[in-house]
Amino acid sequence: MKKSVIAGAVLLTISGQTMAQNWVLTDAESGTEQGNWQTSSKALKLSGESFSIEQKILHGGKQEGSKVLTIVSQNGLTIALSPTRGMDLLHVSGHGMRLGWDSPVNEVVNPAYINLESRNGLGWLEGFNEMMVRCGYEWTGHPVTKDGVIYTLHGKAGNTPASKVEVSIDDKAPHEIRIRGLLKENTFKKANLETWTELRYVPGADAFTIHDVLTNRADYPHDYQIIYHSNFSTPILEKNARFIAPLKSVSPFNDYAKKGLNDWNVYAAPTKDFDEMVFNLVPKADENGKTLAAVINSKSDKGASIEFDTHQLPLLTMWKNTDTLKQGYVTGIEPGTNYAYPVTIEKEQGRVKQIQPGESKAFTLTYTLLKDASAVQKVEQRVKQLQGDEKPAVDEKPIAVE
Repeated sequence: MKKSVIAGAVLLTISGQTMAQNWVLTDAESGTEQGNWQTSSKALKLSGESFSIEQKILHGGKQEGSKVLTIVSQNGLTIALSPTRGMDLLHVSGHGMRLGWDSPVNEVVNPAYINLESRNGLGWLEGFNEMMVRCGYEWTGHPVTKDGVIYTLHGKAGNTPASKVEVSIDDKAPHEIRIRGLLKENTFKKANLETWTELRYVPGADAFTIHDVLTNRADYPHDYQIIYHSNFSTPILEKNARFIAPLKSVSPFNDYAKKGLNDWNVYAAPTKDFDEMVFNLVPKADENGKTLAAVINSKSDKGASIEFDTHQLPLLTMWKNTDTLKQGYVTGIEPGTNYAYPVTIEKEQGRVKQIQPGESKAFTLTYTLLKDASAVQKVEQRVKQLQGDEKPAVDEKPIAVE
């Protein structure tokens, strides 16, 4: 393999043939920072589907200094993520619809302006507006204080700026785009966890893949947790929209959610004073551990699905927040290693995982925008196939009490 540099891009070649072009946009170790940056299929003289990629640095308010990296595919999706906010996805759109929601938080808040310990550990909510935010990796779930330590809501990953950001584009068609970011959760005497996040997208496609690799760089084992908090709203979410997934069991998160257990998988229109309801799910999977979950509109002609591996992410949370549009009308599909209870409860009930020194754990999820009735039907058929004749067990009692 040989590397050469042309117009700011590193060209990776094998046996004299260019395989991919690679740009380093940020590197804390070398002090590299590209700032505002862009490229496109036209600039690279690539045939096939037209696309562009642009990074912008935002200014004003609490988004001062935040970075947004956006892929625009002419016949596919527009995908925006923030290297400043844990490489999380801000919004995705295509075919006149979107994956994401409208939060009262309408800026890409720089973590420098967030105190995670404020509001009794709920400070995370002051930046929450992403289509997908990684909750973890040291801990996740609801806040709790134990032995003088405040375990804040949903962990630190979503408010950790990436130490390194790379963009790679295959030279050969279909010119897959890969955006990688390095997140570090390093604390003296506590943790030395590093995660390489990766977004993979083929221009023109209606789906993209998240592939993350968590590594324990310490000399000691360490606990870890991860929930992929994936959020959807209008035009998919509406009155009589449905959540579907092949399931082994369903249970309410708390006593409030028990009230909605009879129609837990059907959504209401925006409803004032609706408090959030959360349901704990155990997904069914095929012989290889593959499964999926989706939210579908009332006419079954729009939706969003997530495919994932239950060997990596064995549990699933459904978050139902059908409050008013201004307050945040949204639902969450959340594959994870655990549920959203405080880490103390998750540990007591055996759902906290451990990673050994030098060990890595991979997590792969594929998100698909379901643009029409045909796409929705394929997902529904897959869910029915995996569910089979066995109905999910419904437990009216929460498995834990906070």
